[in-house]
Amino acid sequence: MSENTFLNIKNRSFAITAQLAGATSGAPANGAVIAQGGRFGGWSLYVQDGRPGFTYNFLNMQRFTITAPTTLPAGDVELRFEFTYEGGLGAGGNGRLYANGNLLAEGRIDRTQPMAFSASDGADVGDDSGTPVIENYGGDAPQFTGAIRNVTIDVAPILQAAPPPAHP
Repeated sequence: MSENTFLNIKNRSFAITAQLAGATSGAPANGAVIAQGGRFGGWSLYVQDGRPGFTYNFLNMQRFTITAPTTLPAGDVELRFEFTYEGGLGAGGNGRLYANGNLLAEGRIDRTQPMAFSASDGADVGDDSGTPVIENYGGDAPQFTGAIRNVTIDVAPILQAAPPPAHP
């Protein structure tokens, strides 16, 4: 989906929740669960060698990555990333990565893109087509090797510091 038709996460707190189906083989999952933008700006929630991560790519000048130290649990998993925005235009904030409600990792995203990510790279679920947000998703390609049941993005009001909206 092009950026102008996709949900705007810029300049606000947001949360991404993905329902992932349990693996059918012993190989760990790899690839983008959901991504927006590309090499010159964007973000990706992904799994690399079974470990979930989130990378925010600021204009291809800085990348802020939050990665879990352990692999996802076996079976169905609710993977969630929450970003608490500090408020103002292009400000930073704190990110937290969860699996089944358990905090796996947290980190700082020092700054964010206030306007646009890309004129040509859109948003993808289960892939990161076009130029990728990160260079290596594990495996041979950015396509997610697991099964995604659904993805939900919740957003707070724009330009306000607020916790990410709660997800039922």
